[in-house]
Amino acid sequence: MHHVVDIQFASDAPELPSSEDIQRWVNAALNESGDITEPQELTVRVVDSDESQQLNQQYRGKDKPTNVLSFPFEAPPGIELNLLGDLVICADVVKREADEQHKPEMHHWAHMIVHGVLHLLGYDHIQDDDAEVMESREIAILSQLGIDDPYQDH
Repeated sequence: MHHVVDIQFASDAPELPSSEDIQRWVNAALNESGDITEPQELTVRVVDSDESQQLNQQYRGKDKPTNVLSFPFEAPPGIELNLLGDLVICADVVKREADEQHKPEMHHWAHMIVHGVLHLLGYDHIQDDDAEVMESREIAILSQLGIDDPYQDH
């Protein structure tokens, strides 16, 4: 199934994923999650550290940039839309984490997209049991994309 992804590049970082890659990763996350029966719509915004830090401070009370922020859409009562919400991904943090973890940068991008989409679907990793479920979904989806388990030691 093909989903509608509004992709916004608000970063001048080199080596950003292509729109096609982002679309492919979103489609994989939604189609392989087992939760979706019809096309969905979401926005993926790629930002630099300043915007990520501002949003992380405003919405999570954390004064630092972060890899991915997920903003699920909550429709008003009586309104039904296939709008999942928004993902904001910080290019600088994704690159730094990929380097620190000795992973191919595009594999880490794919992981952050999949991770964020699963958050939009209601998955979380605060409790250990929930984290196990979410991580196993991520591993399965990334495997379908030919990407190794992101949680294995590198």
